[in-house]
Amino acid sequence: MRQIAIYGKGGIGKSTTTQNLTAALATMDKKILQIGCDPKADSTRMLVGGVRQPTVLDTLREVGTENVTLEEVVHTGFGGIKCVEAGGPEPGVGCAGRGVITAINLLEELGAYTDDLDFVFYDVLGDVVCGGFAMPMREGKAQEIYIVASGEMMALYAANNICKGIVRFAKQSGIRLGGIICNSRKVDNELELLTAFSERIGSRLVYFVPRDNIVQRAEINKKTVIEYDPESNQADEYLQLAKNVIENDNFVIPRPLEYDELEDLMQESGVLA
Repeated sequence: MRQIAIYGKGGIGKSTTTQNLTAALATMDKKILQIGCDPKADSTRMLVGGVRQPTVLDTLREVGTENVTLEEVVHTGFGGIKCVEAGGPEPGVGCAGRGVITAINLLEELGAYTDDLDFVFYDVLGDVVCGGFAMPMREGKAQEIYIVASGEMMALYAANNICKGIVRFAKQSGIRLGGIICNSRKVDNELELLTAFSERIGSRLVYFVPRDNIVQRAEINKKTVIEYDPESNQADEYLQLAKNVIENDNFVIPRPLEYDELEDLMQESGVLA
């Protein structure tokens, strides 16, 4: 069983990329558990037909810790993917990161991590690498980290910060960076910039996912691209991403850049004038 955490700047398309990636893997007969680690509870929405499923924390509040069952918090989505949403506290009350800790601990207690699983994916909120949101890193729940980024400055800044988190926890938990996934925003020289950034931190660009409006059309129809139009070019892109993840054996402790180095890299690529 490979346990993978997907991190990235908020709004970068991390959940969209993750859902299309897991949907692609499911078409290859891979058994998958996907855990949404975001209080918005939308990490698995396109896998379950747009239905907002009960979160772990909502269920615990309703029935209590002693009475909750696995069937109440794990729901089956496209391709047999097991979908879980950690959820969070009421707005303005408590720590959202605690929801991640509570959810993962409960899933372990209830036996969600079955031997037949090929992959467990954690879709983690934004670029937060501390507290509860760092649990997949800190406690080694995920052995592989992939970062979704683009050629935008703040996306790369977030990716670099996440690399710092990986370095911090690598020794104690054994986590490694599997690489960078570019979710294209059609920024000038984007492929070259992401390739250079990946190399500079000692990793690699796992895949460059081009921008295509079919992604939005699929989401409007409450589906992943893989389900909405499996014959489309964009579906082929996600299938290739899935193949690259399956075949990836390049796992490293990254070498984060200093801020000035990151700016210099973007200037060299023509992004910053």
